[in-house]
Amino acid sequence: MGHRRRASVSLLLVALVSTSSCAAGVGGETMQRVAATDRSPATPAIDVTAPPTSTTPSTPPTTSAVATTIPPVATTATSVVTPSELAPPATVPPPPPARTITEQAWTPFATAGGVTLVHPATRVERVGFHQSNHDGARQLDVLATAVSPVTLEGRSRPTSSRTAADVVVDPVAEIRSPVTGRVVRSGTYVLYCDYSDDYLVVEPDQHPGWEVKLLHIDGVRVDPGERVVAGETVVAPRATQLPFESQVDEVSGFQPAWPHVHIEVVDPTIPDQPSPGGGCD
Repeated sequence: MGHRRRASVSLLLVALVSTSSCAAGVGGETMQRVAATDRSPATPAIDVTAPPTSTTPSTPPTTSAVATTIPPVATTATSVVTPSELAPPATVPPPPPARTITEQAWTPFATAGGVTLVHPATRVERVGFHQSNHDGARQLDVLATAVSPVTLEGRSRPTSSRTAADVVVDPVAEIRSPVTGRVVRSGTYVLYCDYSDDYLVVEPDQHPGWEVKLLHIDGVRVDPGERVVAGETVVAPRATQLPFESQVDEVSGFQPAWPHVHIEVVDPTIPDQPSPGGGCD
């Protein structure tokens, strides 16, 4: 009994060993097959024969030459002028000052012994007071309405500084009487023994017996005995344009100089001493 049991165990061990060997063999074959399956097949070598390289140099691409004519560029010579070579700027004289004219409606400019004198024209530039050459000429008192009044330098005469007035007027302005009264005399005389000029003498209503004298009027048109009204009666169409420079022209300074009307108030009861040279100087 015991012998049989040992024999059975021995047979069982042999069987187990055989089974393990078979399993190992099978397992190894399987693994080899798997390994063989996973291995990529070898790529066969391909013999590629390169074509023979030509030793003949390649011909460069042909470029068509186009003849292009470039016009010459005109160059302008530029000279640089330094400040020292620049010409000095031309000096332009300033424009002369504008002549100042006052337009008024024959407003008063002076009085003497109660006699009021009005501007003899509507357009007046200036009133220049100066010494009269008549000993009976009265001193003139300048009024606030006088146009640009000025007292001129003395003329070495025995009269006062403002015994006559030169009223500078527009050359085309008509001349009206500076006072209201009666014409005593009028006409033409020779100025400085050389120049023809017209004059007018009026006896003023404000002081009968006195005389208001006008000189340097052109074309006197009133006669003795006629009545004249200050600022209304036209006594001449214009003032006389003297052919020489007068003292008042020096003060004005404008060219051409405008003419002026000489006006003075005289007391004829005062004897007049003859001027040296007979009035020709």
